[in-house]
Amino acid sequence: MSSIGLLSPGANVRHGILWMLLTSVFFVSLDATAKYLTRSYPVIEITWARYLFHFLFVAVWTGRRLPALLPHARFGMQFLRGLFLVGTTVIYFLGLRSLPLPDATSINFLSPILVTALSVPLLGEQVGVRRWIGVAFGFAGAVIIVRPDTGVIQVAALLVMAAAVLNALYQITTRVLGRTDHPVTTNFYSALVGTALMTLGLPFVWTTPSLEGWLLMALAGLFGSVGHYCLIRAFSAAPAVVVSPFGYASLIWSTGFGYLIFGDLPDGWTLLGAFIIIGSGLYIFYREQVKKSEWTKR
Repeated sequence: MSSIGLLSPGANVRHGILWMLLTSVFFVSLDATAKYLTRSYPVIEITWARYLFHFLFVAVWTGRRLPALLPHARFGMQFLRGLFLVGTTVIYFLGLRSLPLPDATSINFLSPILVTALSVPLLGEQVGVRRWIGVAFGFAGAVIIVRPDTGVIQVAALLVMAAAVLNALYQITTRVLGRTDHPVTTNFYSALVGTALMTLGLPFVWTTPSLEGWLLMALAGLFGSVGHYCLIRAFSAAPAVVVSPFGYASLIWSTGFGYLIFGDLPDGWTLLGAFIIIGSGLYIFYREQVKKSEWTKR
């Protein structure tokens, strides 16, 4: 079956691609804002603000629909998903303090590859030899980026790799919740759990933000909430097989923002590792669609 055959009658490919490109812009903007804030504020406080403002923006956006949507949720799974997401954010921001933005973005591309690997023990899915080879190449690309160096940069890279693992678990729980819970409900609980958990640690690290700090923290929350909205719209407009590869445009935005804001440019090894990871992810995605096509023909 060709990719065209996978499109639903209501699919709008152009809109789906545009929404995915916007998703990558907003998420990289969030990362760049958070990295800038780590110069002056603790990571826990930045994460708290990111989820607090995300929570407020989602509450305003959903408005009167919210009371009707909230009770219809798998609360235990929503909490677990929120825990994975806030853990991803904290660890990723910790690594982002010392790691160039393009490097962190490239390593984070491991997440969809890890979803393939973890779906075997956690979801009982079957993964063929070819996709396992793709997973292996993806890890090889990450090793090239991290490199057997010593010091702060390597520790930061390992933190981002750990965040990629948690992000994969977050994506798997999102997939599970997608069978029963409304996307708006899931988005709301993500922000709620993140705000509640980070508030517990806030008294131990609080640094009163300046006006610029508050504005940037609010901006981080806005980038996060709008990014999640764009992601939902992308997958609503067109199939994942069409729009997901355009998420790799994040490397373009992170390279641009990294240079303009922080003066960072990825070296040759980082670019090589990034392209290997991207190639592995695209190959795994392609093989998944081939397997789905084979099943539909049976």
